[in-house]
Amino acid sequence: MPIKYLQGLTAPERTQQSNLHLGVSLAFVAGAINAGGFLAVGQYTSHMTGMVSGMADHLALGKLDLVIAGLEALVAFLLGAATSAILINWARRRGGRSEYALPLMIEAGLLLVFGLMGERLSLSMTLEVSLTIALLCFVMGLQNAMVTKVSNAEIRTTHVTGLVTDIGIELGKLAYWNGSTPHPALGKVQVNARKLRILLALTGSFMVGSVVGALGFKHVGYVSTVPLALVLALLASVQFVPRQWHKLTE
Repeated sequence: MPIKYLQGLTAPERTQQSNLHLGVSLAFVAGAINAGGFLAVGQYTSHMTGMVSGMADHLALGKLDLVIAGLEALVAFLLGAATSAILINWARRRGGRSEYALPLMIEAGLLLVFGLMGERLSLSMTLEVSLTIALLCFVMGLQNAMVTKVSNAEIRTTHVTGLVTDIGIELGKLAYWNGSTPHPALGKVQVNARKLRILLALTGSFMVGSVVGALGFKHVGYVSTVPLALVLALLASVQFVPRQWHKLTE
C-alpha cells in the first residue's frame, strides 16, 4: 500500500474519505481489543456506560473493592482521552504533521506491552489483572478521543451504542411515509444515505474485529494483539517519512 495513502489517514488535512477509512480501521482494532480483552480479563474495556452501571450495582451491594476497580478503569479511560487531547494540541501548536500519529504510536506501544506481558496473567494475580484492565481502558480512551478530534465528533470507534442508535434513526427516516403533501416548512423526511453507509461500515468493522480478536485470543493468546500493535505503529510511523521518499514507494 503506498505510503502516500497511509500518510493521508493521519494527516492534519482531513477529508471525508480519510476519516472513514481511518475510522473503519480503528473500529476493527477496537473490536478486536474489546473482545480479546474480555477473554483475557473477563471485562469489556471500552464500555464506560456498563462500567458506571456496574459501579453503582457494586456500591449498592456493598462490594467496595469492585467499586474501586471500576473507578480505576473509568479514570484510566478518562486519562487516555485527556492524553490524546494533550498530544494533539501540543503537536498542532508546533506546526508538526504528527498530531494524530502520536496517540496512535502510544496506543501501538501499549498494545505491544499487553501482548508481551499477558502471559504473566496466568497466575491470576489481582493487581496484574487490575493494571491490565486499566491499560486497555487507557488505550480505548486514547483512541476514541483521537478519532473524535479527527472527525469533529462525527465518528466513534470504541463502542457501538451510539452507532446503532443512529442507524435506527436513519432506518426510521427510510421507512417513514411522507404522504402526498409534505409539511410546507419541514419538507420531506429523508434518509441520510451517506451517514447510514458510514454507520454500517463502522459497526460492521467493529463486529468483524471482535470476531477476529476473540478467535485470535482463543487460539494464540495474548500475543494475538501484537499484529494490531504493528498495524497501528505502521499507520503512525509513515507520518514521519520525508515527503521526497513518497515516489520511491508508489
